[in-house]
Amino acid sequence: MGRRTDTPRAGRRNPGELESEVLAALWAAEEPLTPGQVQQALDGGLAYNTVHTILVRLFEKQLLTRTLLGRAHAYRPTKGAEDLTAEQMTALLERGPDHEAVLQRFVTALSSHDEAALRRLLGPAG
Repeated sequence: MGRRTDTPRAGRRNPGELESEVLAALWAAEEPLTPGQVQQALDGGLAYNTVHTILVRLFEKQLLTRTLLGRAHAYRPTKGAEDLTAEQMTALLERGPDHEAVLQRFVTALSSHDEAALRRLLGPAG
């Protein structure tokens, strides 16, 4: 039988997971971090070159800014976690042909806590 290709190999992360981990480390920092500092913040579980590649990709996507700090660049997110997540949610909504149906399914899948938060945000109209 052939090898299954529908499941990730053991120990492999899903696409985007490494970028999310790197962004989380940068959001938690109070100052820009070099690739070595990001590697340390991630408990050294990734090779330096891997961290550096992810930082460069995020920079090219304009999700990070960078400044020269000695011989290395130090990176800082261009937007907060909340802003980026909201942008991603909006982009996903825009993919669907029926926004109302997508929103209806989204709202019905919310936890009671998230539903209450949404009602508060919508105010009296909610």
